[in-house]
Amino acid sequence: MRSIRYSVLDLAPVREGGTVSEAFHNTVDLAQHAEGWGYTRFWLAEHHNMPGIASAATSVLIGHVAGKTSTIRVGSGGIMLPNHAALVIAEHFGTLATLYPGRIDLGVGRAPGSDGVAAQAMRYNTAEEDFPKQVGQLMALLGPAGPGQRLVAFPGEGTRVPVWLLGSSTYSAQLAASLGLPFAFASHFAPALLHEAIEAYRSLFKPSEYLDAPYVMVGVPVVAAQTDSAAEYLATSALQRHLNLIRRRPIFVPPPVAADRIDWTSGERFLVETRMEVAAVGSRTTVERKLAALAESTGADEFIFTSDLYDHADRLRSFEIAGQVMDDFSRAGAVCNT
Repeated sequence: MRSIRYSVLDLAPVREGGTVSEAFHNTVDLAQHAEGWGYTRFWLAEHHNMPGIASAATSVLIGHVAGKTSTIRVGSGGIMLPNHAALVIAEHFGTLATLYPGRIDLGVGRAPGSDGVAAQAMRYNTAEEDFPKQVGQLMALLGPAGPGQRLVAFPGEGTRVPVWLLGSSTYSAQLAASLGLPFAFASHFAPALLHEAIEAYRSLFKPSEYLDAPYVMVGVPVVAAQTDSAAEYLATSALQRHLNLIRRRPIFVPPPVAADRIDWTSGERFLVETRMEVAAVGSRTTVERKLAALAESTGADEFIFTSDLYDHADRLRSFEIAGQVMDDFSRAGAVCNT
């Protein structure tokens, strides 16, 4: 049977009453545990002006995590390329790839990763047609320099850091297909077009020097615990966090509460539950069933799990159970993480 890998997406979440320093410590601790549990990669995401998310200086944090681990791949999920000059990103990731050879990934997206105020402060480039040019320039800067080339990423040139395209629509899927790049879909918060985007990517994919065949990563929120009821209780932290995001409030991770204590309108509840449509919440058995169904419906080559729980020990346990489920699949001959 086909193989599927599993990875971690982390945003260095800060819990209510916690600190950025604590969040960074927990990020490193999670990465070290994930490495021991057999996860393939550990990605960090760029967000700005969002109290509750501490991964704004994404390249810096990637270097810190890579330096505290040994084998797991570390990268961006993603860098929001229109916020930056391609040259600067090539230099950052060329530096990382030189420091940690064979372990760095560069996932890029075209959203600002912020609100309008922060986007303006970063001089975010809103021209949709410019994004393919930026991606092309970035890939060229990470490749070997040509004769007489005047603009060179140094370091960066010749490192060929693996570039991924990230998205939540068919736009990035089609671009990834045309460039022959791996594609990661942000179904962990925007699952509506998941199957449509995957179909577009696979049907339009053109083999390239980077990739011979389509490769799809699917974002999955996971909250795994001893029992279904325990997991559903812990998951209320994520529900409240999505609710605060919708309301444009700080998104520190709140402690879990009884589900009937969440104060939301029917419209807000619909929006939050829509965001969590592909979530695997429950006991090990329930999570296994949900992940098997998602693997079947998407044909994903890789899952990338998010699990932003209030208590760090609960969060570790959630990722551990998810890894055990994937290991069970592997032993059954359905899943492999090599």
